[in-house]
Amino acid sequence: MGTTRIALGLIGALAVLAAAAPLPAQEKEPKSEATKSEPTAAGLWQQNDSSGRPLGWFQINERNGVFQGQIVKTFPKEGEVANPLCTGCEGEKRNAPWVGLTFITGMKRDGLTYEDGRILDPRDGKVYRATMKLSPDGQTLTVRGFVGVALFGMDQSWQRLPESAVTGSTRTQGRGQK
Repeated sequence: MGTTRIALGLIGALAVLAAAAPLPAQEKEPKSEATKSEPTAAGLWQQNDSSGRPLGWFQINERNGVFQGQIVKTFPKEGEVANPLCTGCEGEKRNAPWVGLTFITGMKRDGLTYEDGRILDPRDGKVYRATMKLSPDGQTLTVRGFVGVALFGMDQSWQRLPESAVTGSTRTQGRGQK
């Protein structure tokens, strides 16, 4: 009886995973005029912690239909390194300072959704699959990093900042450690 229950549990789990798996690629319809007039993820974004304290600013840019993001400012707590290095990163990003680091790559837009991207966690150098979802008013960007299936991921909500927020602030906070 116990083996049957385990088997049914595994079948149920596989059914959930199958339901969450992406459907085979299909031809997408050309973007409508409405999509062209929708807000874009391109711009300056701020991530806050649960108390509302800013953690970082991120610049999202579009190049040839592909979106990428860079860390442009960090807000370390007292005693933390102002601009740590990505010691766990591989390749050219190894030991690169966080500020200036391109950590979101390959995002392709489909209306308010951005898919097929990757996001780097500079704390440990791990790279995850990622999606982004822009709110209809263009003021909130939900970024989701995941392993395998989006169901097994984590969201972060970022708030749009005016480009003028960078004025009077340094885009790069030095190279290297405090």
